[in-house]
Amino acid sequence: MTRVIGLISGTSVDGIDAALVDVVGSQTDLKVQLVAGKTFPYPPNLRSQILSVCSGEALSLTELAELDDAIAQEFATAALTIQTEYDQAELIGSHGQTVYHRPSGKTSMSSYSAAPRPGSEMGYSLQLGRGALIAQLTGITTVSNFRSADIAAGGQGAPLVPIVDACLLAEPNRSICIQNLGGIGNVTYLPATSKGENKDESEIYSLGNGILGWDTGPANSLLDLAVDHFSAGTKICDEGGAWAASGTPCQALVEDWLAEEFFHQPPPKSTGRELFGVDYFGRCLVKASAYNLSHADVLATLTELTVASIVSSYQSFLPAMPDRVLLCGGGSHNLYLKRRLQAQLHPVEVLTTSEAGLSVDFKEAIAFAVLAQWRVRGIPGNLPQVTGAIAPVLLGEINSCWHSWV
Repeated sequence: MTRVIGLISGTSVDGIDAALVDVVGSQTDLKVQLVAGKTFPYPPNLRSQILSVCSGEALSLTELAELDDAIAQEFATAALTIQTEYDQAELIGSHGQTVYHRPSGKTSMSSYSAAPRPGSEMGYSLQLGRGALIAQLTGITTVSNFRSADIAAGGQGAPLVPIVDACLLAEPNRSICIQNLGGIGNVTYLPATSKGENKDESEIYSLGNGILGWDTGPANSLLDLAVDHFSAGTKICDEGGAWAASGTPCQALVEDWLAEEFFHQPPPKSTGRELFGVDYFGRCLVKASAYNLSHADVLATLTELTVASIVSSYQSFLPAMPDRVLLCGGGSHNLYLKRRLQAQLHPVEVLTTSEAGLSVDFKEAIAFAVLAQWRVRGIPGNLPQVTGAIAPVLLGEINSCWHSWV
């Protein structure tokens, strides 16, 4: 057994999810136990700065270094705090805070193509909160910068969680979609035959194993921008989806927004605030103005866009609709969003990963704890058929603390 801390702050930038996890086994026999989980909000000024950078605000190299340090310090504090009442962890897996993501084979975020080909542009993804500083501040070996090796192998660098989903959530008699609803939505599809037990570990990486995954588009990113805009900065999210639920979605507007090229591009694909961010939200508002919608109507329509993008991607890119969908991430608490997904996916059963034994709030952090343990054990952590990489590769850079040198 290895006690590991998983750390991640997603595209919603609502705080650092920290999971203290006991990890047993490797892949075919993987078991995890969540010892403790907590979300540590960013200080308001730091969150505001991160969101500004994600929206394209320029900053000097000095400011970039200071921001990198500030995020690392917050991550280190989260790691130290989460284990205060427990035996110390042996390892940290820190995804960091993504501030820029350019998928491979792209000349711009408004021009998408499929998996990279020889000679195409390599992707680029920047996560702040450097692992070397986290390791020194905590005294714990830290694995970080998980995306770079997959990108170097021609992949998107995302999503990286599907392989962990396959080891923890696949069922032998039922096909499942695990739908993460963070700032950006992403899906893992697990056919009934992908259960890891009684299989050789190399089979997990087989292109014929049927495991799929991709980013579906915006989940909470546009909703949170709308809430911030309509509330004049007094709210950061629509609790439970209550505000949106009081409105009426405009279907014509949803169809217009769904014309965005990303939604029709086949996987492998990934995205971020570079596309579904402030500029995109501004264009949504311009188009919405023609329909004389209330604020609640706009929120309901943006919710419907999230729902429609998920459902249409399943219909377009899955070999068959799943038997069950398991929701996770912050959006799984949005009751209106969940209700609309249930209605549009009927008769597919819609539950949460918590109902399957894996925390909706800390599943992603748990995944990076697992990926960190795999990295130090020399186990590849990507799925080439998901990211578009040419081969399975070791994910993450290992940062040892000075305590291990003396």
